[in-house]
Amino acid sequence: MPTPSMEDYIEQIYNLIQTKGYSRVADLAEALNVHPSSVTKMVQKLDKDDYLDYEKYRGFILTEKGNKIGEKLVFRHDLLEQFLEVIGVDEDKIYDDVEGIEHHLSWNSIDRIVELVQYFKEDESRIEDLKKVQSKSRIEK
Repeated sequence: MPTPSMEDYIEQIYNLIQTKGYSRVADLAEALNVHPSSVTKMVQKLDKDDYLDYEKYRGFILTEKGNKIGEKLVFRHDLLEQFLEVIGVDEDKIYDDVEGIEHHLSWNSIDRIVELVQYFKEDESRIEDLKKVQSKSRIEK
């Protein structure tokens, strides 16, 4: 399995390819807010570990292995954003919170969160009931 840092790169490469159709060192450095030399080192490692195919000065594409993991990582990220939204986390906090927790959850926990989000989304009144409980809890504090 890739390290959390490798996961961040794979996820971002996957996103870039989905939105732009390609990914290059400069694009990835900008998206991750890191130096291009750091990107080059990680891309070389990801190439060595068969997550992507890298051609110096040309760019890179995800391998089948990298693409599967990228898709899974994007799913996890989106799911956690939905989860935090459902439980009432302030919108301006959600992205940073997801970035802080996504690498620390097991896939078993992710599966349980899927079920919980589905439970709330199948009946929007459940979300409203949760908001009422949260509002009452805030008042009591």
